[in-house]
Amino acid sequence: MKVEAQAMEDKIKVTLVRSGIGKPERIRQTLTGLGLTKMHKTVELKNTAAIRGMIEKVSFMVRVEP
Repeated sequence: MKVEAQAMEDKIKVTLVRSGIGKPERIRQTLTGLGLTKMHKTVELKNTAAIRGMIEKVSFMVRVEP
């Protein structure tokens, strides 16, 4: 039980709320790297430093939930 609860805390839900059309290639590649390919798509990602850095680069385009 305890291990399962810790695993749930190590996840972040990220939803794409703005389109990548017209944005620089680097931004579109970051969205693809996060698994965000369509509008309003939600993905559940591990809460790591690399993922948080990617989210920070596209923070104006995504909604993040714990």
